[in-house]
Amino acid sequence: MLGWQYQYVEHTSGVGVLDKAVLVLDAVQQGATSLAALTERTGLSRATAHRLAVALEVHRLLSRDAEGRWQVGPRAGELAGGGSDRLLDRAGPVLARLRDVTGESAQLYRRQGDRRLCVAAAERGSGLRDTVPVGTALPLTAGSAAQVLLAWTDDPLLGRAAFTPRTLSDVRRRGWAHSVGEREQGVASVSAPVLGPEGRVIAAVSVSGPLERLTRSPGRLHAEAVLAAAAELTRSATG
Repeated sequence: MLGWQYQYVEHTSGVGVLDKAVLVLDAVQQGATSLAALTERTGLSRATAHRLAVALEVHRLLSRDAEGRWQVGPRAGELAGGGSDRLLDRAGPVLARLRDVTGESAQLYRRQGDRRLCVAAAERGSGLRDTVPVGTALPLTAGSAAQVLLAWTDDPLLGRAAFTPRTLSDVRRRGWAHSVGEREQGVASVSAPVLGPEGRVIAAVSVSGPLERLTRSPGRLHAEAVLAAAAELTRSATG
C-alpha cells in the first residue's frame, strides 16, 4: 500500500477528487479488482473507493465483470481512439463472437506511439486465460499484434523487436501473425490486420491464451476465425 500512497503524493493536481479518481483508475488498470483490493491498493477508505468507482462506472470509465469486480470500461478505449467511432462501436460484438468461436480471450489493439493499446476486449469466462484489460499499453516490439501493426511499415522500432524482418515478410504474405511466448512466457496468440478507408492498417484483432491450449502452431487453430473477425471490423471501419 505504501507504493500506491507514494504515487498519490507525487502526482497530485491540487484537485483532490480528481487525484483520487485517477488513483482508482490506476489501481484497476492492473486487472479486475474487488472493492477490498481497490481499498488496499489505493489507501482510500472503503466508502471513498466505492463512491469513486461507482461514479467512474456511470461514465463508463469503469465497468464490472461477471463476478462484480471493477475493470477498465469501454470509454477508455473510445477516448484512446479519438472518440466513439464505427470500429469501436462494432468491436464488442465481433470480439465476443471471436471469443466464443475460439474459446480464447479476444482483443483489439491500436498503435499509440511506440506502444499498442488494447481498446476493446472480450475475456474468456473461466479457466486459464490471457487477460488484457481495456486501456492496457503493451510493447510494440513483441507479440503477434505488434507484428501486424509493424508489418506494413518501415519503422525504427524493428531494430529492437523480438521478431525479425523475415517474420514480418511472412505476415504480409499470409495476412496474419502468430507468436509463441514472445510477449509473455507460456502465452501464444494469433492476430490479423484491420484496415481503414485507404487500405492502411489501423488496428490488430487478436486471440490469446495459454500455450498448452493454443499449441506451438496457434495459427493452425485460429487464423481462419481471426481473419474473419478482422474482415468484419474492416467493413465496419470502411463502410
